Amino acid sequence: MSLTSYRQIAAQAEALVAGESDRIANAANLSALLFQELPDVNWAGFYFYDGLELVVGPFQGKPACIRIPLGKGVCGTAASTRETQLVPDVHAFAGHIACDSDSRSEIVVPLVHDGELIGVLDIDSPVPDRFDGTDRAGLEAIAAVYLESLSR
Repeated sequence: MSLTSYRQIAAQAEALVAGESDRIANAANLSALLFQELPDVNWAGFYFYDGLELVVGPFQGKPACIRIPLGKGVCGTAASTRETQLVPDVHAFAGHIACDSDSRSEIVVPLVHDGELIGVLDIDSPVPDRFDGTDRAGLEAIAAVYLESLSR
């Protein structure tokens, strides 16, 4: 996808969360938006940090793992390092948690608000090497829209 496409999705995301600060409502709408707008994606959603581990939040796709310890799998690694994880082949990622055996690549953006870990934005694809630097920049921008909505 192009940066222009991501800018359009970010504008849609801003419109969806405008005036709303509820983290569940906004995560639900953004999950649906990303699932509909991103090609070759089989899961799009949020995991929220409960103080101990990540717990599944709103998402689109097949049923997901409910709890993920920090430092485990792609989501837990993104949460513990607070760095976006872009994984071209999930089967080559040490400790990958296979919630959906169809997933082949994944990108996970940590959600940090006022210095505190809120959770992660997780996108999976059945296509190997689906995500690149453009996806990283675009999804980090959309995550920023989500985090900004929490400040209202």
